[in-house]
Amino acid sequence: MPKTFFITTAIDYTNSPPHIGHAYEKVLADVIARYHRLKGDKVFFLTGVDQHGQKVQQSAAKAGVPPAEFVKEITQKFVDLWKKLDVYYDEWAETTSERHKKVVQGILQRLWDEKDPTTGESHWIYKAKQAGYYSVRQEQFLTDKERGPDGEFGPEWGQIEFREEENYYFRLSQHKDWLLSYIDNRKDAVIPDFRQTELRNAVEKLSGDLCISRPKSRLDWGIELPFDKDFVNYVWFDALTNYISFAGYDPRDGNYAKQPQEFRDRWSKDTLQIIGKDILVPAHGIYWPIMLHALDFPDEAMPQLLVHGWWNLGGAKMSKSAGNIVDPFTLIEKYGADALRYYLLSEIGTGGDADFSEERLVIRYNADLANSVGNLLNRTLTMVAKYQDNRIAFPQGDWLHNPDERSTESYAQHIFKQIGAYKSHMSEGRTLPITFPITFGPFVANAAIGNILAILDQANTLVESAAPWKLAKGLDKVSKVKLNSVLYALSETLRVVAILISPVLPAAAHGIFDQLKWKIELGGKEERFSLADAEWGKLPNGHVVGKPVPLFPRIES
Repeated sequence: MPKTFFITTAIDYTNSPPHIGHAYEKVLADVIARYHRLKGDKVFFLTGVDQHGQKVQQSAAKAGVPPAEFVKEITQKFVDLWKKLDVYYDEWAETTSERHKKVVQGILQRLWDEKDPTTGESHWIYKAKQAGYYSVRQEQFLTDKERGPDGEFGPEWGQIEFREEENYYFRLSQHKDWLLSYIDNRKDAVIPDFRQTELRNAVEKLSGDLCISRPKSRLDWGIELPFDKDFVNYVWFDALTNYISFAGYDPRDGNYAKQPQEFRDRWSKDTLQIIGKDILVPAHGIYWPIMLHALDFPDEAMPQLLVHGWWNLGGAKMSKSAGNIVDPFTLIEKYGADALRYYLLSEIGTGGDADFSEERLVIRYNADLANSVGNLLNRTLTMVAKYQDNRIAFPQGDWLHNPDERSTESYAQHIFKQIGAYKSHMSEGRTLPITFPITFGPFVANAAIGNILAILDQANTLVESAAPWKLAKGLDKVSKVKLNSVLYALSETLRVVAILISPVLPAAAHGIFDQLKWKIELGGKEERFSLADAEWGKLPNGHVVGKPVPLFPRIES
């Protein structure tokens, strides 16, 4: 039985509606999840929303509604967007749920109860008074490390005020050496590798501990500390814990090996967390692994972090405060979900940044989808209908083994090689499978898309070089064999390409299969596609294809 491949994303903060950056992260996760299902892996894909915090409480007060009502409305916008974008997840996390609350409080109580035998104090959590400068925007105390060269705190921290208050702290600094050792021993702990270097440099500078509480006197929209009713848990043990609380983690038993089998099947060495570059340090790269280490998770059960870049606008990061947000709902309404999914995955390299451009979206759509995919599908099915009465004929029979007709066999082989897919025919009927060039590892979706486009380019070139309309005029057997070879090769290429693009363009892949009349009984279902079926020669001799329907109508400026 295959291990479950656990994919999870950073949960979205419900202080404001979703923007294009949220859409990119979830589509990236969805594509990786679909690709693993395509390979036959068992997948558990988790995403959701972070609903607590001071900013939510303030925004709700400004809107004149209770925080629970405020986050419910914003949460629904995220749910609606993922549905429109065909993002298919297995579990949905909401940090206000009772299920999550029980896990968070159970973990906190357990760590509080773990006492140092020599002092009698908690091994992991302690209470202390802190005085210093506090960022209202980031909801954290600042140190001199956050000051700029001029000695001032930068604009990214927003409003700064001096505060003095008592809170609970989680011991981080004493586990610095363990974290450095883990990073050094696991070379792919963070992808891309330059982000791992960035994380290690940050860990080297680690000092001090993590404040994990806020007094109820100024924040009551949060999960109450189980050992002190006057405080609520601050974001870290709340938001970060969702990754395990919704995967079936039981806080009553700290030993990972004794966790429920369902949880251990999901959360293992194959766990992948997809996050933005702005939350690698310190939250997911420092706080989270040390939290898991405190919960006795072994090193091999630490999640791998895939860190993506930002979608910018005119070189500047999109943000609500800057007023340069791109609304994904508007783009889906104008161009469709597949067009947006394709642009987001093809235009940016995983780990890098990119500038969003609606003009580029239209250009990529017309060039790659309308011209390359849609046009090939339309031309192929039109020619099969016109020249072969909607039936494709695989060029096999006596001609394959007849020494007098080796020229036609060579021609058929030449066609298959041109398209990047070739299957040798043995005299005893055995076949050699082909391997299509597709690159999703290490999660480089744009490279995979480039390889698929290369196959389509070769197929479109074949149409022009082979000129089926000329072959159809020939009355000799050789012309007939060549015509069969070309039209079969084009139809089979479309079938295989539909499988390969299905993680990125699920609706379009179904559209290609529908028009090819292939696996009709599984129409609309993800199990319709399997990487094992991306083997040349699956379409049978005499298979009847459907009529062409515009798959990607051109967008006119």
